[in-house]
Amino acid sequence: MGISRYNSEGYSDPTSHAALSGIQKEEKAAKRAYRPLVYICSPFAGDRSGNTQKARRYSRFAVENGVIPLAPHLLFPQFLDDGKPAERAIGMFMGLVLLGKCEQLWVFGGTISTGMAAEIEKAEKRGMPIRYFTENCEEVGG
Repeated sequence: MGISRYNSEGYSDPTSHAALSGIQKEEKAAKRAYRPLVYICSPFAGDRSGNTQKARRYSRFAVENGVIPLAPHLLFPQFLDDGKPAERAIGMFMGLVLLGKCEQLWVFGGTISTGMAAEIEKAEKRGMPIRYFTENCEEVGG
């Protein structure tokens, strides 16, 4: 269909045509560049060092697959102590708030921790798409 080179009265209007065509091209480019926000759900407690490395790898995998990963368990332990129940509760609460800003939940690994279970339950209640992956980032049925 495209943008008409003529105005509503039928006269040629190259300036408006060029401007509107430019806007249309920018909109198409922005749509191609769109990356949805995806919540990364994986274990943290236990082997914190190993699980942190895995969460980084899962986040990298997400970026390589065209999404913006959000992994609160990589951020919040920078200033909250997961070993203190009150601070862990604050971190879980903030993570669930951020989950509400995401379009999908991606679950990694074969073990579902209690924190992960809460995130999955919240996503299910919200009707969010949930995708499951192995530790090797291979998608499996949920």
